[in-house]
Amino acid sequence: MAPVIISFVSDMERQNCRVAENEAGKVLEDEGYYVQIPDKKADYAEFENPEFRSLGNCIRFRSIFLTAICIALIMCLSLLICLSQPGLAPSKSVKDTAWSKQSASKFLMPSIIKGESLPSFADERTSFHFQPERNWMNDPNGPMFYKGYYHFFYQYNPDAAVWGNITWGHSVSTDLIHWHHLELALVPDQWYDVEGVWSGSATILPDGKPVILYTGIGHTDFRDPTTAWLESDGLWRIAIGAKEGTTGLALVYKTSDFLNWTLQRSFLHQIAGTGMWECVDFYPVSLTGTNGLDTSKVQGNQLVKHVLKASLGSNKHDYYTIGTYSTDLKTFVADDPTRDVGLGLRYDYGKFYASKTFYDPAQERRILWGWANESDSQLDDIKKGWASVQTIPRTLVLDHHTGSNLLQWPISELDSLRGDKVVKQDILLDGGAMLKVDGASGAQLDIEVTFKYPDVQTLDVPLEQKECVCSQGGAAQRGVFGPFGLLVLAADDLVEQTAVYFYLTLRPNGKWMTTVCSDQSRSSLAKGIDRTVYGTSINIAPTENFLSLRLIVDHSIVETFVQQGIACITSRVYPTLAVERDAHVLLFNNGSESIAMHTLEIWQMSNA
Repeated sequence: MAPVIISFVSDMERQNCRVAENEAGKVLEDEGYYVQIPDKKADYAEFENPEFRSLGNCIRFRSIFLTAICIALIMCLSLLICLSQPGLAPSKSVKDTAWSKQSASKFLMPSIIKGESLPSFADERTSFHFQPERNWMNDPNGPMFYKGYYHFFYQYNPDAAVWGNITWGHSVSTDLIHWHHLELALVPDQWYDVEGVWSGSATILPDGKPVILYTGIGHTDFRDPTTAWLESDGLWRIAIGAKEGTTGLALVYKTSDFLNWTLQRSFLHQIAGTGMWECVDFYPVSLTGTNGLDTSKVQGNQLVKHVLKASLGSNKHDYYTIGTYSTDLKTFVADDPTRDVGLGLRYDYGKFYASKTFYDPAQERRILWGWANESDSQLDDIKKGWASVQTIPRTLVLDHHTGSNLLQWPISELDSLRGDKVVKQDILLDGGAMLKVDGASGAQLDIEVTFKYPDVQTLDVPLEQKECVCSQGGAAQRGVFGPFGLLVLAADDLVEQTAVYFYLTLRPNGKWMTTVCSDQSRSSLAKGIDRTVYGTSINIAPTENFLSLRLIVDHSIVETFVQQGIACITSRVYPTLAVERDAHVLLFNNGSESIAMHTLEIWQMSNA
């Protein structure tokens, strides 16, 4: 690629920055361009001002390159190196305005415009999960910690509450809980991203500058560059999702300057029959500690494993596997081929997709973002004027007890929203019992409950027990040990309820299987709702004599963390009666044998 000419906008030209930016674009119209607009260092309080529209001191570069994988594929990458704190969002330019008008004319859907009142779906909108003020959102993009602020970008349609006209939305925070929405960060205003500014990642260079790569393509089988990682040869590498036939795979490109790229001969990894790999993620985890590891630093001889994750376009699930990355062969090998990408472990067994992690240097942790799309109809989304939320950011660590899975847990900052607390201890739930928890009503809750693991060895149970399948009957099933657990967002007469529960069954080999489920089949009386019952089986260590759940309840989303984070399930629910103070919490046991509840703690949660 030929050197790119740099065009800077001077302080004097700043007063006419729209024209200057447009002229800079014309000078380099086919090669991309740099634009720098000097600005004063932003004060965090300024984000409260709706008129705040600071680009900050940003240099933006966009480049394209071609490669071949059986057929010609085009990948368009954007590199964004920003020098300010924290305003990374570009101010609207002449080109941005033209694009907005053009895109809106092509998309004949009702939209919510700033200043207009929102439809009456207030009971469904979350109070402490991340979501834009209006319109459509999907994949999390390029999260990073930069100069004291967390920056979060996301796929966003500024025109309507359905997918289309994809840009990068942008928000900043100091705690990952309270967010300030900024102007659009990237819009499709170049020929190579006319189909939209699709997903990408951020990399923090050793000098502290962030680099952002994104996809802007017409083809669909080559996209979503990862965060780059640095190796001992001094070269940076990124992985990109692709497929060959029905084989899902991750390509690797290397570079020294993020401008000139070389395709690696071998694939990072591939699995037959998994189809297109979207939103690939690749990062190290420590074998000895709980701190996260920075991909921008060479790992050297540290004791690490690597996690490879792919979002499968075929079933819209996020799968991960743990294994070894060979710095000699530049390939990844899973520790357990039976639990490879698309075959085994998932981040979340519910409504969770297109996830993205980042390293947080402020607290030396790896944080996971995930998109939770809606379970209601598209017409409902249009009426309410918004669609989708992000799950609560989660910390990720390797489970050192097993070495074969990750543990996920809500970031500790979420605890700051905890208010009034209800505690119950040592309650025996007989078979068929149901107990309302007084003082715990509400649609914004943080719940932790622990049950004693049943004494299964003393009970004579026939070996031909039916295996628990969450989707077959949900919480209405009846077994020996289970279903037992919690009902949340439950109406007075239980015509609406969301059940999260355990179910233990005896396998023919004489071992007990523990299944956890989240049942949204009875969550709402509304029509057109997805009523899938989600769940998975979990392994209980011989030393564990308990079963635990943590539920994060926020109006239309219920996030479940099982056994200290060994598994997670996200459900989207839309109660019509069980709202606000008419939403109740109950303990229940639908099995024939008694279950001992050890500890139950429920916090009311404040708005973010």
